[in-house]
Amino acid sequence: MKILVIGYMHPKFDKRVFRTVTTLSKKHKVIYQYLTDNDEKGYQEGNIKYIPIKYVENVEDSSLKKLSNRKPFDKQLCKLIANENYDILYMHHFLASRPLEPFKIAKNKNKKIIYDIHEYHPENFLEELSGIIGGLKTNVVWHLFKKQLKLSDLAIFVSEETRDDIIGKTAIEKEKTFIMPNYANFILKSDIQNKQKEIVLVGKVTRKIEDEKKLLKSLINKGFSFKVIGMDSNEFDDIPHTSTSFLPYKKMMEELSKAAFSLISYNTVKDRNCKNYIFALPNKYYDSLAAGTPIVVKESFISMAKQVKDYGVGVAINPTNLEESVEKILQAYKNYGLLLQNIEKYKNLFVWDEKKEEEFLHFVLK
Repeated sequence: MKILVIGYMHPKFDKRVFRTVTTLSKKHKVIYQYLTDNDEKGYQEGNIKYIPIKYVENVEDSSLKKLSNRKPFDKQLCKLIANENYDILYMHHFLASRPLEPFKIAKNKNKKIIYDIHEYHPENFLEELSGIIGGLKTNVVWHLFKKQLKLSDLAIFVSEETRDDIIGKTAIEKEKTFIMPNYANFILKSDIQNKQKEIVLVGKVTRKIEDEKKLLKSLINKGFSFKVIGMDSNEFDDIPHTSTSFLPYKKMMEELSKAAFSLISYNTVKDRNCKNYIFALPNKYYDSLAAGTPIVVKESFISMAKQVKDYGVGVAINPTNLEESVEKILQAYKNYGLLLQNIEKYKNLFVWDEKKEEEFLHFVLK
């Protein structure tokens, strides 16, 4: 069996995308398209045929300008999907300027279509657009999203909350869905002796943390330090902190493991109740717990907050309530040993392992 994996705008070693590629290649041949900003040539290695496609986006362009510029790139991918020989088309995103065409091409070729949905697309796509235009965009994307799901044989989601909410709006069959969170790659055992009284923020995308800055400043006054792992930005200039540049995964996990808490709380682009955030279980969540570091999560991030409370692996806060949030974190730090015990108890829930791999392969390939 041959599987064509469209990574679209994801780089070669994107954790979620590359995990599906390497897992599927253990039993079948995989054709893997990924994004590069270099002049790379395709090559074959084992069961994987690598197809790099170069595209460089101007980050200064508006969202609509970026969408317009994406057309030649999307056309090239449609040509690839039409001409390659495969049995399954595995989509890790939809093509921005041709959202239905890959699905229709594969369906006309009588191929199975798997749609791996990383984000809550109707809200996430062009999320910078607001007002009447933003509302119109959301309605259009919902219309397209429903058609994409109807054309797909299997839809994969990152959380149950995302899946269930979308089922409620689209009436897709639950039996044709699968949950695959953004599990960590490996576990680092908690070492309380080497833990620093430090709160870290992880990620390569700058987030707005206006509410959290007051919280962090208060905690800094009480002896905590603040570190940003994987990026630096003018956004943090008004708060004492240290930072790292982008780190390889193993090094990032090592840095995470040294901290007392990992902060997952920030403002969304325009809507504080955006489902792309409140139903998410992002990489930084699983990586933090797998690195043995408890979570401080915004309580409106429903999927994460529920697990943090159920498993006792951190604390859920409302950052706009400063005194209460500070007190919750200080109390959690007093009971820190219990948090680490709970992470150790539930650690297998946070990491990709052989059992999860087998379940994924069985469901995708049955």
